[in-house]
Amino acid sequence: MVILGIDPGYAIVGFGIIKYDKGRLTVLDFGAITTPAGMEFTERLKSIYEDLSYLFEKYKPDAMAVEKLFFNTNKKTAVDVAQARGVILLTAKIHGAECFEYTPLQVKQSVVGYGRAEKKQVQEMTRQLLGLSAVPKPDDTADALAMAICHAHCSGSHYLRR
Repeated sequence: MVILGIDPGYAIVGFGIIKYDKGRLTVLDFGAITTPAGMEFTERLKSIYEDLSYLFEKYKPDAMAVEKLFFNTNKKTAVDVAQARGVILLTAKIHGAECFEYTPLQVKQSVVGYGRAEKKQVQEMTRQLLGLSAVPKPDDTADALAMAICHAHCSGSHYLRR
């Protein structure tokens, strides 16, 4: 199974693509889709769609795992991130990939084994599980890879059979 993990945003969309086969995790690609601050917002959304479409066409992921959003402070940022997230979900649907959503607590539990793990612990465990020489940068990329790992670990579990 090829899994595309996404850390949603509109300035930076972290992505991580892994292959999960018989309990083995293999990194296919990772990075970040970035849009400049001065760009018109709808152009930023279009750029995210186009770059993400390229990844779908190149790697043909079976599933996309994306973080569930939770905001309690800046409503303007929350709305903009939600709009970018909508474009991300639509792109997956257009390209025929199933979408799965996970909370940060679920990702931490799946990757580290402890739902209250610190960000650095998740990043280091992600690095170790994928056999990388360093923690991927920016943080959004490491978060996206952790999201993909979470789905790999959960895909055969009772969690998806609710």
